[in-house]
Amino acid sequence: MDTFARLHHAGEPLLLPNAWDFASAAAFVRAGFRAVGTTSLGVAAAHGLPDAAGVTGAETLALASTLVRLPVPVTVDIEAGFGMDPAELAAELTAIGIAGVNIEDGRGDHLAALDAQCALIAAFKAAAPEVFVNARVDTYWLQLPTDETTRRALAYVDAGADGVFVPGLRDEHEIEQLVAALGETPLNLLAQLPFHRLGELGVRRVSTGSLPFRVAITQAAAAVTAYVTGAATPAAMSYDEAQTLTIN
Repeated sequence: MDTFARLHHAGEPLLLPNAWDFASAAAFVRAGFRAVGTTSLGVAAAHGLPDAAGVTGAETLALASTLVRLPVPVTVDIEAGFGMDPAELAAELTAIGIAGVNIEDGRGDHLAALDAQCALIAAFKAAAPEVFVNARVDTYWLQLPTDETTRRALAYVDAGADGVFVPGLRDEHEIEQLVAALGETPLNLLAQLPFHRLGELGVRRVSTGSLPFRVAITQAAAAVTAYVTGAATPAAMSYDEAQTLTIN
């Protein structure tokens, strides 16, 4: 975790591309990114399963076991823990060699009870103290008050979280307020504002979320449509380049 944690305190925010399979992660590494995360939507959709439903535990663990072949730290989106015992899940991910996890407090159209979410984070962290735990606060997804975001963020840090992730937060004043409240704890946001501006506001990690996956499947369909209609197809790496992604 030390290497991964240090990346959150470098000169600029850690830009974390989110992969859904080995090839996408390897392509991100080849492009020069310093760490790779996973996207729960991409992993779920790639297996014909719904996101945020707690049903992709096996698929996520299988992917994690292949991603650790890459020469960069890997952090995994474990949704709300897949209904697994947090200590057992932590032990399995530690054995695999994962550097970090993302744990969310969203439960569909509501948030988990604060005490229960803190207990989940604490149990995971106690079982895997070397794993960087990024606690996701879904208040902005659910349009809840700003003070609830701060309350939950600080509670999760007290429970052992190493970072806080607030997807949907875009207001610059509110970003600065949360950065100040968190102090040395890194704030992670989605790539919804310009990267360098987020750095100026004090954000320490920027995740691309499901964007690369959604772009990829959109462009895949566009390539076939372009061929059929005689239009120019999107740029693509060669077969040989794609083949070398599996060599590590």
